[in-house]
Amino acid sequence: MSSPIALFTVTLTLLGGRVNVGGLPYTYLQPRHHHGFKTEPQFSEKYFPQTVDHFNFNSMGNGTFNQRYLITEEFWIKGYGPIFFYTGNEGDIWDFASNSGFITELAAQLRALVIFAEHRYYGRSLPFDKDSFSIPQIGLLTVEQALADYAVMIRELKQQLAATDCPVIVFGGSYGGMLSAYMRLKYPNMVAGALAASAPVLSTAGLGDSGQFFRDVTADFESVASECRDAVRGGFHQLKELARHQDYSHIQSEFSLCKPPSSAQDIQQLNGLLRNAFTLMAMLDYPYSTHFLGTCPPTHGPDLLSSLRNTVGIVYNSTGLLPCFDLYSLYVKCADPTGCGLGLDSLAWDYQACTEIDLCYESNNVTDMFPPMAFTETDRQLYCAKRWGVVPRPNWLKTQFWGDALSTASNIIFSNGDLDPWANGGVRKSLSSSLVALNISGGAHHLDLRGSNDADPESVLSARKTEAELITQWVKMERSRLQRSL
Repeated sequence: MSSPIALFTVTLTLLGGRVNVGGLPYTYLQPRHHHGFKTEPQFSEKYFPQTVDHFNFNSMGNGTFNQRYLITEEFWIKGYGPIFFYTGNEGDIWDFASNSGFITELAAQLRALVIFAEHRYYGRSLPFDKDSFSIPQIGLLTVEQALADYAVMIRELKQQLAATDCPVIVFGGSYGGMLSAYMRLKYPNMVAGALAASAPVLSTAGLGDSGQFFRDVTADFESVASECRDAVRGGFHQLKELARHQDYSHIQSEFSLCKPPSSAQDIQQLNGLLRNAFTLMAMLDYPYSTHFLGTCPPTHGPDLLSSLRNTVGIVYNSTGLLPCFDLYSLYVKCADPTGCGLGLDSLAWDYQACTEIDLCYESNNVTDMFPPMAFTETDRQLYCAKRWGVVPRPNWLKTQFWGDALSTASNIIFSNGDLDPWANGGVRKSLSSSLVALNISGGAHHLDLRGSNDADPESVLSARKTEAELITQWVKMERSRLQRSL
């Protein structure tokens, strides 16, 4: 997800940090210390012989592939301390480990073992190497297979590390947060609790309003000043008028395009490129180096178009090295209207958005500032049948992972920042004393998972404190349960 839920292979340098454009956003942070412990430890990169197909003995037998994971015992009281397990999502696992400093900070306090597991079909965890994205090999990319990977890895590593009685807490952000919640639902015998940060478990199951996401992106800019919304909407209107008159050379000049557009399809592609830039900025509105929303374009006049171009530049050309923008190499339309990114990881996410993950979001220019761009279930079915030869199952996540009927679950934290356009696709109200919703004022996309920073608002400090207290309780409860079972 641009998300991501959702994780591009295009990278940009922004105020000293590195950010993945599209998919989940990441920024590499400087090492820091917490309570006397160095909290960005040296992870060891290892590979686990993982079962290719957990649910069909005939298709692959007991064949395996090498699944990458990162591990550190730096803080762990061997055989006693808890295990903190990150359920990797749609990208390279090092990016998640580099941007989830809260986990290692808490591990330092609770003397935990830390494991970051890479999701199958992402990064280097490719079951069929270069053929992994061919049909039918890609058919083994499912949420269920990924969860089974994590369950098998947890069980086997606990045996290998003499940690069979160590409580396991799972963590994840965005799609990874969905997976952490699902692990607690699916494998409560193995997982004592879950922190599901910025996890859109409802909207990706097809629940809610299809216009919510881009309405909330608009609200982020509107919260800075209402003129932001009006200026962006005005810029898109000017672009529409130029396109209506087929003034393609003017459009090329205004947006510094490598080639002039020549069709309605090219204009739709440009609209998607622009909308994706605003989406990423809204998600990355952190209280430090990636704070994008501090300035607004002018609210009228010819500069509206150049303001839209400059927005694209912030996201796609922050270094200023690109001489022009190539519409079709910087942004690729896919089954996720918030953006799949580029490269192999984007192929995997596109497939998931064509099967289980429902991302039928639309902009309408009424409740949001973007051009009307629909993406209905029919649109999704047509695209996915042509691209992957599959028919989506719109209601499957509701059936398999409970949808909005979560009240009988336990020991899950659903955290969301109110600046995150994914937030309202998640759980915003606590459902019980052990199904806790934390709403972080001034918080961007899974800000609470990131390491401590002097610029953190009080709201995220409070959220992390609550998360630490609950996780500590869950660890104690699981130890008591295990002792009673002996």
